[in-house]
Amino acid sequence: MTARIERISFPGSQDAELAARIDLPAGPPRAFALFAHCFTCGKDIKAASRIATALTDAGFGVLRFDFTGLGHSEGEFANTNFTSNTDDVLAAVDWLRTEHRAPQLLIGHSLGGAAVLAVAGEIPEVRAVATIGAPSDAAHVTGIFQSSVEEIEASGQAEVQLAGRPFTIRKQFLDDLLNHVVVERVATSKKALLVLHSPIDNTVGIDNAGEIFDAAKHPKSYVSLDGADHLLTNASDAAFAASMIAGFANRYVDDESGALDAPKASAPVVVAETTQGPFLNHVVVGQHRLLADEPTSIGGFDAGPAPYDFLGAALGACTSMTLRMYANRKKLPVDRITVEVSHGKVHADDCFECAENDAVFSGIADGRTNMIDRFERVITIDGDDLTDGDRDKLLAIADKCPVHRTLENASVIATSLA
Repeated sequence: MTARIERISFPGSQDAELAARIDLPAGPPRAFALFAHCFTCGKDIKAASRIATALTDAGFGVLRFDFTGLGHSEGEFANTNFTSNTDDVLAAVDWLRTEHRAPQLLIGHSLGGAAVLAVAGEIPEVRAVATIGAPSDAAHVTGIFQSSVEEIEASGQAEVQLAGRPFTIRKQFLDDLLNHVVVERVATSKKALLVLHSPIDNTVGIDNAGEIFDAAKHPKSYVSLDGADHLLTNASDAAFAASMIAGFANRYVDDESGALDAPKASAPVVVAETTQGPFLNHVVVGQHRLLADEPTSIGGFDAGPAPYDFLGAALGACTSMTLRMYANRKKLPVDRITVEVSHGKVHADDCFECAENDAVFSGIADGRTNMIDRFERVITIDGDDLTDGDRDKLLAIADKCPVHRTLENASVIATSLA
């Protein structure tokens, strides 16, 4: 399904406009999630992007934003502290609650994890919290610039290098960190908790995960991100974390999409509305479950193939299977078959192939049709040892595919009310 992305902004804790994006699934979201990024990072780091993608694939809407003074958000980072970060999270929650629905899931990476743990209890709609490499104490972040702490205490501020960039850290930032003991909030929380942490995290040690997990009440879960670094820079590590969070969230959130369940397979093919939008339908074929929809250009969500896409897929699949059966039976050295199918309406007078189709030609001859359906099929047959004769024969066999014949011949459709 194709995710929809909206760039938005909202006023943060210090009245600065915070830059944000909301990733929406193709259909109505089953629930919303809020992602808080790591210290001095931003909403667009790869780990955040991959987690948002996994959640939208699972039907969630995901809001992520840049904290005050970071990324594309306004404001001065030097004037921020842990309290302003948690207030930014609450401001993001308020925006979601007003514009969509309040988040049922909070996700926090590193100091963002500490922030969501600190405020989860203040958000009644939140049902679950997931943290990645989160410190058990907000003051832990001072270890990142430990060599500058003495200067900050003495001079009131210092410029420190973090991830290759200069940041001004003021004494009020240090003092505020010391006033927040995250595990105390965790101990009183009634939200489901998932703690993800790497045992080799050199930025926030694994002992932090133990302290958070021990303080939390059930239901709680721990997932080891074995071999991952703190920022989950390896794509496979971020993808694994994303899949774990998506599976965890599915267990605890309420489905707010309003979608009806897929119907039972009471016939070879069953199609039923989801009640989401004007066109979105469940498609049940035996044990298989799909979605059918229309593109956004005509009011759909583009959450699944359109009806003619299914028809084209049937032609393409049948063509490929027919050619494979023939190639195997004749022991032809075919490595791979690829079929590209496109569909369109063309004027009957412009259709070169129509004269070869008796059913279409008779309709043109007696004036019953002016526009006809035309499927264009392009077949790629890989196989270095195939002769030109082999390829010509395979091309001729393509026209004998059963779906091809069905589309070319007149069909009878018998319709009745259940």
